[in-house]
Amino acid sequence: MKNSTSLAARLALMVGATLFAVLAHAAPNLPLVDPMRGATALDQEAKPPLMQTTENKDVRRGRAYAQQPPTIPHQTDGYQVDKSFNKCLNCHARSKAEQTQAIPVSITHYVGREGMPLASIAPARYFCTQCHVTQVEAKPLVENTFTDVDTLLPAKAGAKKAHQ
Repeated sequence: MKNSTSLAARLALMVGATLFAVLAHAAPNLPLVDPMRGATALDQEAKPPLMQTTENKDVRRGRAYAQQPPTIPHQTDGYQVDKSFNKCLNCHARSKAEQTQAIPVSITHYVGREGMPLASIAPARYFCTQCHVTQVEAKPLVENTFTDVDTLLPAKAGAKKAHQ
């Protein structure tokens, strides 16, 4: 039994090596390129793009869909947000929002996993930049044909009336 197993293993290894040699010889010498990396070959380090400047307009942006977290309309460079401290709460805590004129943290952030109200920010909502992001004036990486629901629903209603 041992001889037949080792014979089968040796035969499979020889077939695999032969197949690899044939494919390697038949394949053209094309550089390995990933379209998302541009012209940089896979075995080379890509030059990172320059960092974009964060907007600092303090203008509330519209939201594209229901339950979309609001974007951050100001710079947050150097903000400490860790288990010991959250810089965002210096202005956005409900107790400080009137004084700072910042938008207070939503009451949804004071609800625990079981749906019970909490006296402080829920641990799952404490790290703001998990959901909220700052904005930059950057060219989109891919074409975007997104249509928000407020535009989509009236268009469908108009189409239904046209068919009646």
